[in-house]
Amino acid sequence: MHRSFIVGSLTAALLSGTTLSASAAEYFDRIASFPITANLPKDGDPKAETVAEIITASEDGKLLIYTDSPRKALGFIDIADPAQPKAGGSLALSGEPTSVKVVGQKAYVVVNTSESFTKPSGKLVTINLADRTIAPECALPGQPDSVAANAGVLAIAIENERDEKVNDGALPQLPAGSLMVGPLDSDCASIKTVSLTGLASVAGDDPEPEYVDVSDEGKVVVTLQENNHIAVADGRTGKVEAHFSAGSVDLKAIDTQKDGKIEFSGSMDKVAREPDAVHWIDNNRFVTANEGDWKGGSRGFTIFIRDGSVAYEAGASLEHEIVALGHYPDKRNKKGAEVEGVETGRFGSDNLIFVGSERGSVVAVYRDTGAAPELVQVLPTGIGPEGLLAIPGRNLFVATSETDLHGEGGVAPHVTIYQRAERAAPAYPTIRSARNTNGQPIAWGALSGLAADKTQAGKLYAVTDSVYSGAPRILTIDATKKPATITGEALVTRNGAAAEKLDLEGIAVAGDGFWLASEGNPDKGLSNRLIKVDAKGAIQEEIAVPAEVEKGAKNYGFEGVTVTGSGADETVWLAVQREWADDGKNAVKLLAYKPSDKSWSAVRYPLDSTEAGWIGLSEITAAGDRVIIIERDNQIAEKAKVKKLYAVSMADMKPRALGGEVQLVQKTLVRDLLPDLKATKGYVLDKVEGFAIDAAGDAYIVTDNDGVDDSSGETQFLKLGKL
Repeated sequence: MHRSFIVGSLTAALLSGTTLSASAAEYFDRIASFPITANLPKDGDPKAETVAEIITASEDGKLLIYTDSPRKALGFIDIADPAQPKAGGSLALSGEPTSVKVVGQKAYVVVNTSESFTKPSGKLVTINLADRTIAPECALPGQPDSVAANAGVLAIAIENERDEKVNDGALPQLPAGSLMVGPLDSDCASIKTVSLTGLASVAGDDPEPEYVDVSDEGKVVVTLQENNHIAVADGRTGKVEAHFSAGSVDLKAIDTQKDGKIEFSGSMDKVAREPDAVHWIDNNRFVTANEGDWKGGSRGFTIFIRDGSVAYEAGASLEHEIVALGHYPDKRNKKGAEVEGVETGRFGSDNLIFVGSERGSVVAVYRDTGAAPELVQVLPTGIGPEGLLAIPGRNLFVATSETDLHGEGGVAPHVTIYQRAERAAPAYPTIRSARNTNGQPIAWGALSGLAADKTQAGKLYAVTDSVYSGAPRILTIDATKKPATITGEALVTRNGAAAEKLDLEGIAVAGDGFWLASEGNPDKGLSNRLIKVDAKGAIQEEIAVPAEVEKGAKNYGFEGVTVTGSGADETVWLAVQREWADDGKNAVKLLAYKPSDKSWSAVRYPLDSTEAGWIGLSEITAAGDRVIIIERDNQIAEKAKVKKLYAVSMADMKPRALGGEVQLVQKTLVRDLLPDLKATKGYVLDKVEGFAIDAAGDAYIVTDNDGVDDSSGETQFLKLGKL
């Protein structure tokens, strides 16, 4: 008999152990990431929308099959070698596939063919995988959203979803949805319709089934998301054996404001769970992803006993871990990290629970203990993970992503493949935060500049950019730990308050404090600023470039800052990202400011050429008799071509006064960073923005995750060693 647990005590217990369990020896690591665009037909529109939503696998685990609703097709990926996935083509369907499940040599696909919200329709399509032929189809009485099969039982959730534009999306909006169950490999007439009306206290006459799963005993659990209700039915008889409200959660210490800062001062009481995905853990328990789609969404997941009692409630614990990993999406935080997907699977002696955060773009892996689950690790995914698939027979786990930005020059959806094996530690995360004095994780993201302590090896500093305009901060990093750990934070203040109108992009150590580079943006009323702060982050001086120079500035201004010399010879160097009005083409300024006489001068730096997008600078770092510069394009994934470290000799850095002819320096390639970025086995991240060399001579780079805004939130903090 499982007893219920109090969320507060379990949340505290989980938060006290959010780093990896020392006893765990097996972890998943990402081994491949497959772009869905690789399955686009050669004669098709290269910018056409494509997604990977729900995913399943052949019984031998060597073929992945996913739904692509925009293209009205199924996609196939050959993973005979999971580290080298290959495009397997697609199969067109006359409608939008919403879910798919493989049993034996057949794939069961439910397809939405609705004419409108008020005239929903659909069909069940059975595909023979051997030759990809379609067997006779079964008409469904409405719009299907989920299909599951196990123990000889087939189950389909007929959602008949609401139109969110009608009456602000309020229910009821008929026709009502239902559950369909039947034996596998039978005729269409044997599929029963199970009525779910009259069960929920919320719009009981308009149930909207969202997700189904079938236990080893043939019992079907179905979530009624907007109705905040759950039902359990016998998959053979169609009898509803139990039903109950999904209940609500009181959330404490959460971020509730879109204000450019992440702080845990908010709370929400009696938040309806409104579960989306559901999966059986065993024949007596199941886990729900509490996404919310109407009024609720409790930001976590819940383990229920089949009689409706709660065995475990995650509360805000997973969300706090997501904050510690830099994956929290402050700009979209009504539902926080928005937990949408769940999956379960037995790997060896471990029964694992996988929980996907749609907005955080991560999957948390928990070990089932029969009581409070143990957080084992968190996996990075593509943007907006939707489909989660455990393949225990091959020690694999797979996650899809449904956010497609490739038509806008961004990243395409990817299917990410992970393999479980004995390891000292997982490869991800590469950086995380510790807790502050309040016992909460230090919030971070969008690391846009890096600097090293002058005396202590492995001690680094970073700044956060304009994504966190409400709380610009200097972060202290202990790079001797694995993962590297953010151990401290200092708010950048002006007259005692958080400094406004800053876009911090660079940081350099300056004796008793720091030099910071703040990037200008004329469209936002921001000018480029060189800022001197003390060790606590209080602004001591703000320095603008000469007005005639700032006049030619564009949106791509100050990026990196570094210091050479000392005393009267101290010079602060600033890297300008892209060409300003007076630069001409293919060269940018390296500005020099001398605090002793407040003078400005510059050299010009030659940029590489590119066939797509633009090339610019992201960082400048003094290193003995040279400065090292990050030069990169703005391309991502397979389109990324230029992510490099270049060096310029200090002997060549002879700045001249602004307004006249400025010397063009020569550069030497130090390191091509593409191999380092590809070694993570994900898609190549576009924004390599921080570089530093510590007191021991070890070099580090860090990527900027844009504060999880149109980004997967992934941050790669990589130690390059001696250059």
